[in-house]
Amino acid sequence: MVHQERLRVETSGHGDMHDLTDEVRAVVRRSGLATGTVQVFNVGSTGVVGTIEFEPGLVEDLPAILDRLMPPSREYEHERTWGDGNGHSHLQATTLGPSLGVPFADGDLVLGTWQQIFHLECDVRPRQREVVVTVQGE
Repeated sequence: MVHQERLRVETSGHGDMHDLTDEVRAVVRRSGLATGTVQVFNVGSTGVVGTIEFEPGLVEDLPAILDRLMPPSREYEHERTWGDGNGHSHLQATTLGPSLGVPFADGDLVLGTWQQIFHLECDVRPRQREVVVTVQGE
């Protein structure tokens, strides 16, 4: 059986992170399924979904390290093509990826104590993101 819902995430722009764990957990519960996998997918090429210990230090550290690896100040070929200032955003999002699969059992997510599902905005401007949550199981 498959159950799917779409979440809306309002972001303030580059580096804005949101904890989606409770929202994803609620989708799994509404599905009525006991065991399976939930996929969480960001629609768009400059947003990221993953897991992290969602605490203030790491919420600051992750975007900062991405900016050191792929800095906004560098010239990218994307800038020459589009001139929209977000070449680094695309590269950062591609590096971490747009989706995540998480198992669930007994109707609840199987996550570590310090493991939460997050969304990270890599684009340079605020966005209204759509995150598709697909629950598959029995």
